[in-house]
Amino acid sequence: MFPVDKGESVGEYVSRIAAMIGNSGVTYQLTPMGTILETDDLGKALAIVDKAYQLLESDCNRVYATLKLDIRRGRQGRIESKVSSVEHRIGSVKQ
Repeated sequence: MFPVDKGESVGEYVSRIAAMIGNSGVTYQLTPMGTILETDDLGKALAIVDKAYQLLESDCNRVYATLKLDIRRGRQGRIESKVSSVEHRIGSVKQ
């Protein structure tokens, strides 16, 4: 989520959201093109999205947001384990 009416550099606005997510208690990973978060509660995830928008709405007239959900019951720590799994497989690929 980021404003599209604030020019090319929107780090000031994205950092507001990242700080809020960091304080929310969920596991998250900031990436160059988005933020991944992990929670076992859909309501909590949607509440974070709502709070993110609230952080921008006061001084941003146009906000772009994308949301992808991968819901899997009973599994935690998937942010790290998914990456580790692919990295392990890359190492075993014959070239």
